[in-house]
Amino acid sequence: FWNAPAGTGAFAPAADVHRDGDNLVARFDLPGIDPEEDVTVEVQGRRLLVRGERKDSRDEERDGRRVREVRYGGFQRSVALPVAADPEKVSATYDAGVLTVTVADVYAGTAPRRIEITKSA
Repeated sequence: FWNAPAGTGAFAPAADVHRDGDNLVARFDLPGIDPEEDVTVEVQGRRLLVRGERKDSRDEERDGRRVREVRYGGFQRSVALPVAADPEKVSATYDAGVLTVTVADVYAGTAPRRIEITKSA
């Protein structure tokens, strides 16, 4: 469904991807990131790509010691789509550290269809 970033030093923000009717909704935990400056959302055929960077703006402590549990650096997440998406139908919002990307109508017409089985004579 999605893939993790490749390369050293990269991290993968937590993600939640689900279907909401005909729409695909992907939520990414990106606290402490400026979405307008440091995040890019793109559609490439049947892939939704979210890339960005969490920058460390803190100065080194005076005594040189630091405990770090927050990962910094670049990231990339890729979500497979069932069909090629129309970029005009993709929207992204950022609220309280969560980036929500909605790909509208990507599941339209993909409802399961039962195929009748016939017996041969």
